[in-house]
Amino acid sequence: MTLLDEIRNYSPYNAQEKKDRAQLLWWLESGIPLYHRESAAHLTASAWVVTPDRQRVLMAYHRLYDSWAWTGGHADGETDLCAVAKREAEEETGVSGLRLLRNGIFSLEILSVDGHEKRGEYVSTHLHLNVTYLFEADPDAPLRCKPDENTAAAWLRVEELPEKVTEPWYLRRIYGKLLKKAEILGL
Repeated sequence: MTLLDEIRNYSPYNAQEKKDRAQLLWWLESGIPLYHRESAAHLTASAWVVTPDRQRVLMAYHRLYDSWAWTGGHADGETDLCAVAKREAEEETGVSGLRLLRNGIFSLEILSVDGHEKRGEYVSTHLHLNVTYLFEADPDAPLRCKPDENTAAAWLRVEELPEKVTEPWYLRRIYGKLLKKAEILGL
């Protein structure tokens, strides 16, 4: 099944996902090449990684956002976004033994990224057409940071997120949604 088919068949969880799903479909049907960063809107994938007891979430302290955040990255030509999400979680945190908890898409988001400097180059403001996948991992496995992107990787207790995440919109609209979805689905 193609990503376009997966998104067409995806049942939105809330108003944000319903509106973002419609926009994602528009972008995917537009013919604009979205699997590479050259477009002002391009595909990304994120991993929402939880512990077996669902009490902690794997996060990295991202340099760009100066905040604890989920893991994820650009498709960069890869069409298997679940593989992208898994690879990015492994690269950014050193986590191993990731287990996909739910086949298919867990969440959809369109995320704006302000213009910024990366490796000495200016990156224009753009949109991440993001697809999130839900994983589980062993919290006792060793972690490490990826110095060019983050300064730390850690399992944060769910109740710690409000004090650790410095981006209120992400905390309320994205991370809060992901926690509620996992709870409602009994995952």
